[in-house]
Amino acid sequence: MGDEFQPIQTAEGWQLSNPPVLSMAAIRASLDLFAEAGIDRLRSKSVKLTAYLADLLAEIHDENIKIITPSDPSSRGCQLSIQMIKPDKKLFNYLTENGVIADWREPDVIRVAPVPMYNSFEDVWQFCRILKDGLSHLKA
Repeated sequence: MGDEFQPIQTAEGWQLSNPPVLSMAAIRASLDLFAEAGIDRLRSKSVKLTAYLADLLAEIHDENIKIITPSDPSSRGCQLSIQMIKPDKKLFNYLTENGVIADWREPDVIRVAPVPMYNSFEDVWQFCRILKDGLSHLKA
């Protein structure tokens, strides 16, 4: 090895041979939580939470929204994509202003994910209540 540093000129030059210790400590703590909760139990809760969300969304009966995520639990994770038939980001903004953390995908999709590690069935119910209120605000 020479005595002068000659950096690689491509993205490979940003690689590290060892991950940073502090970053690994956070990952380790996260993995401990997953191990304690149990992946099978988390997946089971995920399937139930997402099905509950889909059922509540179906009960809203609003012509301006449609679930576009596959209905088969084995074909999806815990995320549901809600397509707006008449795209209006005001609904997404309303959700955000009312404490909902979701994702807007242009041009017309709101993605929500009831994460089994920290979301409850009450959280899902509250989301649907806020969504329903937001839809009524759009019509007003």
